[in-house]
Amino acid sequence: MNKFLIACITLSISASLFAAQGFSTLEEQMTGKEFTAAGLNKLSDQELAALNAWIRSRTPEALAAAGAGAGSSTLVTTEDRRGFDDDEERNPINSRIVGRFNGWDGETVFKLENGMIWEQVDDDKFYVKEIENPVVIIDPSMFGRWHLSIEGHDSECRVKRIQ
Repeated sequence: MNKFLIACITLSISASLFAAQGFSTLEEQMTGKEFTAAGLNKLSDQELAALNAWIRSRTPEALAAAGAGAGSSTLVTTEDRRGFDDDEERNPINSRIVGRFNGWDGETVFKLENGMIWEQVDDDKFYVKEIENPVVIIDPSMFGRWHLSIEGHDSECRVKRIQ
């Protein structure tokens, strides 16, 4: 556990160096004395490689690539949990509905460009002339509820996230 803690501290201290020069392994970043004092010399080659891979996956470049969804194979997960019961962040969500939209009818499922899927949980009905990929805003409200509206229209419906 101490090895892991020291590696994390090393990571935070050298994050700006990683960003400026690209990734350098712990062996390259530390002096021999520092490496030994941290107990990293006791790690097998595989363990050390795994630790370096873990640190590499958390560099600013890797985090940016993961956020951009560029097919990154890093270990970083940046899943947006807003809308689920266990979410801690209740900020508005702005995205687009994928495909054609002509309103909701009490049982509508909304597939968003950001990968989220929401379903209508009230019986409200609202119809508009068909729109392609409209901007959608999902706002948090009281008691853990969420309301969806389409940009440029005054109606909203209550929704819950299903994916």
